[in-house]
Amino acid sequence: MRGTDQRSGSLFSYVDIEARVPAGHPLRRIRDLTNGALARLDKKFAGLYATEGRPSIPPERLLRASLLQLFYSIRSERQLMERMDFDLLFRWFVGLGIDDPVWDHSVFSTKDGSGNPPEGGRNGEQDFRGEKRSNETHESTTDPDARLYRKGNGHESRLCYMAHAIMENRNGLAVCGEVTHATGTAEREAALAWLDERHSRRRITLGGDKAYDVFDFVKALKERNVTPHIAIDGNIRWNGIPRKTAVDRRTTRHAGYSISQCIRKRIEEIFGWTKSMGGLAQLKVRGLEKANAVFLFALAAYDLIRLPKLLQVPP
Repeated sequence: MRGTDQRSGSLFSYVDIEARVPAGHPLRRIRDLTNGALARLDKKFAGLYATEGRPSIPPERLLRASLLQLFYSIRSERQLMERMDFDLLFRWFVGLGIDDPVWDHSVFSTKDGSGNPPEGGRNGEQDFRGEKRSNETHESTTDPDARLYRKGNGHESRLCYMAHAIMENRNGLAVCGEVTHATGTAEREAALAWLDERHSRRRITLGGDKAYDVFDFVKALKERNVTPHIAIDGNIRWNGIPRKTAVDRRTTRHAGYSISQCIRKRIEEIFGWTKSMGGLAQLKVRGLEKANAVFLFALAAYDLIRLPKLLQVPP
């Protein structure tokens, strides 16, 4: 007998949203990890809110919703709210019931007065003839923290920031990250600052690409009891002589050096995910502090996706 393709509304509907999410769904493990981390932040959240007045949207729910935006590459908060309105999985992960209304997309954004045009307007008269374009002569009127930076010869200069991440070699998880002003020495300075803050002084190895093959940096690593597994910069100078490397034979002769050179390339997986899936290819915030917060949140989301498989108990 053929079934009918007609839909009839029901007066009452009882839906257990917990039962609609499969037991083996990957978001279940991610939600447990997320809730554990948020529970440890409870006191910090409490200190950010007044003790009186109208109850706010729980910050835990806002953070869970922001994670979903990264996991599913949702372009905007408006689209995120539209998806949450009808998607039971999204409602379950965030903590909303089937009948709970979703909040307005504007709760994710605040206006702090940044980006105001300078005196004379953003298109004020200025004669740049004969001046070389640099950070001393050009400044963004919407994001003064951004700096002109060129990735290499033949590339144009762009206003941008520079994001740095440190990965552990065993599982490829991001363990540290930071966004700084874009300068030619920012990568090495960020690495040394991380070592000074977190390194226990026991001997470790640090892998890096050829941009770190600088004598002062390699010397600084050795002073901190760090073995420099840095890629050798063998570029040919303008006079035809190969560039002298700071990495000596005592380091490159060991098998661990070759292993580090292979594994260190996995750092590009982290940056690739944050750009393509995490939506950081085009930054949506202004200011160094906000850019740093967005990048760290994306690194946390990347690790959360990887952790469920790493924590699985072997059969």
